[in-house]
Amino acid sequence: MQNNRNFLIAMVLSVAVLVAWQFLVIGPHTAAQRQQQEAAQQTSGESQNPGSLQTPTTPAGTPQADNAAPSGRESVVPGQTPANSPATPQTREAALAGGPRIRIDTPAVSGSINLRGARLDDLRLKKYHETVDDGSPAIVLLSPENTKDAYFAEFGYSGQDVGQLPGPGAVWQGDTSQVLTPDQPVTLTFTNPQGITFTRKIAIDANYMFTVTDSVSNGGSAPVSISPYGRVIRFSKPAVAPSYVLFEGLLGVFGDAGLSEVKYSSIEKDGETHPDKAKTGWLGITDKYWATTVIPTGERAFKPTFRYADQGRPYYQSDYIEDPVEIAPGASADVTTRVFAGAKVVDLIDDYEHQLNIPRFGQLIDWGWFYFITRPMFHAIDWLYRLFGNFGLAILTVTVVLKLVFFPLASKSYKSMARMKAMQPKIMEMRERYKDDKVKQQQAMMEIYKQEKINPAAGCWPMLVQIPVFFALYKVLYVTIEMRHAPFFGWIQDLAAPDPTSLFNLFGLIPITLPHALMIGVWPLLMGVTMFVQMRLNPTPPDPTQQMIFTWMPVVFCYMMAAFPAGLVIYWTWNNTLSIIQQTVIMKRNGAKIELFDNLKGTFRRKPKEQGTS
Repeated sequence: MQNNRNFLIAMVLSVAVLVAWQFLVIGPHTAAQRQQQEAAQQTSGESQNPGSLQTPTTPAGTPQADNAAPSGRESVVPGQTPANSPATPQTREAALAGGPRIRIDTPAVSGSINLRGARLDDLRLKKYHETVDDGSPAIVLLSPENTKDAYFAEFGYSGQDVGQLPGPGAVWQGDTSQVLTPDQPVTLTFTNPQGITFTRKIAIDANYMFTVTDSVSNGGSAPVSISPYGRVIRFSKPAVAPSYVLFEGLLGVFGDAGLSEVKYSSIEKDGETHPDKAKTGWLGITDKYWATTVIPTGERAFKPTFRYADQGRPYYQSDYIEDPVEIAPGASADVTTRVFAGAKVVDLIDDYEHQLNIPRFGQLIDWGWFYFITRPMFHAIDWLYRLFGNFGLAILTVTVVLKLVFFPLASKSYKSMARMKAMQPKIMEMRERYKDDKVKQQQAMMEIYKQEKINPAAGCWPMLVQIPVFFALYKVLYVTIEMRHAPFFGWIQDLAAPDPTSLFNLFGLIPITLPHALMIGVWPLLMGVTMFVQMRLNPTPPDPTQQMIFTWMPVVFCYMMAAFPAGLVIYWTWNNTLSIIQQTVIMKRNGAKIELFDNLKGTFRRKPKEQGTS
């Protein structure tokens, strides 16, 4: 009975948090978030101009307004409106046709650069689609400011007594017949009446990293001091999950301070947060699978800020402003920054961190509390995927490896359980002898354990060690883009999504659409069967309440696990199967009776009526 109780506790602990999150939080939260998002977008379209954005301010105070000389270092311009921005959001197609652009075409992305502001505001990810069907539309990451889901990155300058500077409304000059490719960068220019010329070279690699190099020449007669800034701005937010499961929001790394994360709900409450000034780092906005970040090169110290504004059309902004660049008459200075805008592919992010010396860039991926397990597990699964060509087979193989690693612990536990089974007659006789004295009964029980060298908690350890593994695998399946739309076999075409079949429409034979709560597929049912069989390897607990719990627990878990990623359910099913084989072999070698068939008979045998009942 003690062993069964431990087993029950371990099972409940291993999924309680995830189940509560899945059913009590993420479902209602997602629906509410979508409704709020739609309402906010509808309201913002009916209110005021959508382009009222606050630019980063210099350390001394003043941002540079669009094409206007600043009024002084100590004043603060609260916002600015890009030219020709409509009062209501446009369609994406109309917004893209509204001004001059230079096309982007690489193996990984397509889109265009907006010459107004030299913004990166049009980007599609060629390798990723909205559904598992490769014919479905490619993922749209960045969109122009005039659209409903505006999301973009840009760079500009702030300064004093320097006249017009290139900001959000500045129109750069460039050859619109050019195409930005990995082999062909593009060049833009902007010159103000004071003789300051900005020559911007934009390059991109074969993946998702843009390099923006500005050469600023002072053709005037007086020295100038200007401060480069960069920002990522978003006018909508995804349906976010609680931060203890997955972080989505504003984030950055600033010098030795490490990773800073600001949830949408936090920045909506605070308005602004100001991390410490740094010389190295990066910042931006991240989703589950995608991110957009701006990366100063570390030549000058910069001041980062996370912002939220809800006047009119709400928006979220991660920005920085660097220390001033001093340029003498006739001299020039270079300013280099980078933009990552794309999919958070693990190996690619790690390569950027090491090859471009971007500090802690790998933390763009939320590995969770068990990162010391999650990262190695992902790399093991990914290596096996490259070997087998199937992530499902990789998960099955990792499960076998884990079983081998924990075999000594499992063997010791099952041997202890076998000795406990052998002592059951003695324990039952002792309980009968002290049935009216619980204290004596407990003392006698502990004496038996001591004499026979039995650890009553031994049966719990194989399950307890699985808890961090379970959570780590869940994180791997949930946050890594490599698992997104990864097929297994048959009907499982996305290991990161729940099993799409259901018992209640006879697994697709009946053509009806079922509510989410009734989607109990083949793999959750198999998981329930293996869990039922594994539990029946142990003696049936004498307590009627425990008997009922152990009888119905596989049914309840079968229902709950149906909403989890199919890859996780496959892992649990396979792990249960291996545990059944392992426990049977070890206990048989130790002379313990296998209780499976007797317990199965007892489960389905009709209980005799007690005397005196009718």
